[in-house]
Amino acid sequence: MKTIHRCEWLTDDPLMIKYHDKEWGKPVHSDRKLFEFLLLESFQAGLSWSTILKKRENFQKAFDNFNFNKIAGYDKRKINSLLKDEGIIRNRLKIESVINNAKAFLKVRKEFGTFDKYIWSFVNYKPVNNKYKTLNEIPARTELSDLISKDLKKRGFKFVGSAIVYAHMQATGMVNDHTTDCFRYKDLH
Repeated sequence: MKTIHRCEWLTDDPLMIKYHDKEWGKPVHSDRKLFEFLLLESFQAGLSWSTILKKRENFQKAFDNFNFNKIAGYDKRKINSLLKDEGIIRNRLKIESVINNAKAFLKVRKEFGTFDKYIWSFVNYKPVNNKYKTLNEIPARTELSDLISKDLKKRGFKFVGSAIVYAHMQATGMVNDHTTDCFRYKDLH
């Protein structure tokens, strides 16, 4: 039986394995999906990605299938409803930042046509294929994520520090940070 090599950070959690094998690092160009990852990454701050994945379906239901148009219009009543939703992370600052980010997201779309055009312009519209051999080589942030973070903040986004932005870049395939011995590295290269 042939052994499949995966990234070192992966746990035995079937949900994490599925995420790694099917999603992480795969280029995303759908604005809805890019917003979904932005939302999930902002909620992940201070928590494990595994926790977020386990609650992903709940987030999807609670936040209208990650519809940024609807989220931009959320009011105090909706915020209070979300704060009572045990299926998600009930953090007022993060919930309010998602609504704020949906509004900022719409402004970016108005200026660039799509969020995809805006965010992917930072990598010249093609993934950066890093060649990391070990987990220890993979950075938590880079000069590029610093630059994108600064630009997003200038545009009014919240919970978009450089580490969150870099995690978003990894998740959406702007960078290929699968280690070179991982079977996904070659698939995405």
